[in-house]
Amino acid sequence: MSASPAHRTRRAPLLAGFALLALALAACSSSSQVGSYQYHWEYFWRSIFQPDARILGGLWLTLSISVTSQVLGVALGTFAAIGKLAALRPVRMLAGFYVWLFRGTPLVVQIVFFFYGLSATRIYRWPDLNLFGLSIPGEVQAGIFALGVNEGAYMAEIVRAGILSIDAGQMEAAKSLGMTYPLAMRRIVLPQAARVIVPPLGNEFNNMLKTTSLLVLISVPELYYVFNTLQGQYFAPFEFFLAAAVWYLLLTTIWGLIQSRIERRLSRGVAGAAEVGPSLRERLFGTRLGGAEEPSPVSGGR
Repeated sequence: MSASPAHRTRRAPLLAGFALLALALAACSSSSQVGSYQYHWEYFWRSIFQPDARILGGLWLTLSISVTSQVLGVALGTFAAIGKLAALRPVRMLAGFYVWLFRGTPLVVQIVFFFYGLSATRIYRWPDLNLFGLSIPGEVQAGIFALGVNEGAYMAEIVRAGILSIDAGQMEAAKSLGMTYPLAMRRIVLPQAARVIVPPLGNEFNNMLKTTSLLVLISVPELYYVFNTLQGQYFAPFEFFLAAAVWYLLLTTIWGLIQSRIERRLSRGVAGAAEVGPSLRERLFGTRLGGAEEPSPVSGGR
């Protein structure tokens, strides 16, 4: 008799954990063979519990780039979503072209194009920027720009779906009170749409925390770049890349806790909201007790 889908879903994280444990034990047991890899676990433990200035600097840079790029993406996505709903056809076409272009090309290509492509053709050289006494290197600027513009294309669909979830009568009522379209959108529609937009927005930021690792292509010294440099210096790829995975897992887990609290706060006073929101376990492992998880109707489709 086969197990039910719910039981298989509940066992998935446990089976995955056993598989990883078995793989690690097999790797460690092979160290007794001649010419096998020599483990240096002190590198791993030191990277986690006693991180040096390079690791802490990479961690801070990863967080800074993630937050800045996400804010830029939300701003661009909001304007693009409103543009796709505009009455003027040229505005709709421009917003649609932006979403089509940046959702249809790989982020890796966009990163290297904006930094190397624009610099090589002297369209823009990305000079270092001094802002409030803080020096921002050109590669960091290019990385933030590429991540933010790419994120805006995905946020456009999320925001547009959130706006469409609000009854059209809300806009008509606001206009009857003398509000302009921008004012009604800012004060009436968008605040109500926030409850629908926030869950996929949180998932996008979770993804942004990990996507910053792609900036290693343009030598941005974020978290992955630091660990990649360390493993090259000490030739301990297993220990340092495992430590990098732990740090990324810690970042996404902390954000999962924050996102859960934000969603619970926004769902107060909404009928049925408590039953809809996923728990922290479901958010981390992508499982639901009742069966397979339904895709979000406003997901970015990444």
